[in-house]
This record gives sequence, structure tokens and C-alpha cells, in this order.
Amino acid sequence: MNREIQAPIDAEVAKELRAGDMVYITGTIYTARDAAHKRMDEALSEGKELPIEMKGNLIYYMGPSPAREGRPIGSAGPTTASRMDKYAPKLLDLGLGGMIGKGKRSKEVIDAMVRNGAVYLAAIGGAGALLSKAITESEVVAYDDLGTEAIRKLKVERFPAIVVIDSTGTNLYETADKLYNKEKQ
Repeated sequence: MNREIQAPIDAEVAKELRAGDMVYITGTIYTARDAAHKRMDEALSEGKELPIEMKGNLIYYMGPSPAREGRPIGSAGPTTASRMDKYAPKLLDLGLGGMIGKGKRSKEVIDAMVRNGAVYLAAIGGAGALLSKAITESEVVAYDDLGTEAIRKLKVERFPAIVVIDSTGTNLYETADKLYNKEKQ
């Protein structure tokens, strides 16, 4: 099913999404990769506040290339999500509404998603130039010294993604694989 959703994501909307749904996101999302996740984890360990609110927000695992003239951002393709797996459960427990990346997630992340009613969305790897067209604004909001790994606030308009793991734990990577192998027999 195709769905238009707003970001930050409402908890009820997140619970309605199902693995396999195509979504078009409009609103505000944030970027963060390995180094930013490590810094946020250190901040939490030290009892400090995070530089961004987690409740309902979507974090896009992406580090952009430099923007071309007249554009807010360069190529904006997804990063492999499993690299953030050791940090994601803590952020999900703080209310993170979902994550956007590519690739599989650990059992611990999926358990935290189910526990918190969150979703994991996949953006199309290798299509960073196309995905950047859905980004209308980009602003560094934390950890500027990390360069492309700084946390950015993005305004997006109909940013395309696929629900890969829904809030019930249904995992498109597993269900699609089973269906494909069944059809091959």
C-alpha cells in the first residue's frame, strides 16, 4: 500500500504501517551516522541531554556529499543500518519513531522497535542523487566537527521509502525471501 506520512511520525501512524508499504515522508527528519550515534551514546552515559528530541522523530542513516550550487544538499543515499544497531535500542526506548537506512537489523533492534511501536524504513541504496531531490532544506544542528557525519535537520517533501520492519516485528527481508524461494520451487 502507498502511504503519505508526516514526520515526526505519530505513534498511531507508525503502528498502522505494515512491512511492504511504500511511504512518502513529508516534514522534518534528522540524519545521524556512526560517529554521531557514538557521541549521543556518550552523552546519555554522562547524563547529558541529546542534541535532538527523539520522541516521534525519524533518523536517516546518511552522510551527504557536498551540495551543488542552488541545492540544499548533495547526494543523499542511505548508509548500512546495522552499524547503528548497538545504539538504536537506547534511542528507541527514548521514543525514536523510526529509522531510515538500508540492510538488515539485529534482533535487539527489532525487539526495541516492537516494544516501542517504531518502524524501520529502507531508502533505495545507489539512488542518492534521486533521493536528494526530495530534500528541500538541510541544516547542521549538532556535532558540526564531524563533517558529513554531523547531525542534520532535513525538510523533506514526499521522500520515498519502504517499510521493511513494522512495529509488530514483521520483517520484509524475511517474508519476501520466503515468498521468493517458495515461488522458485
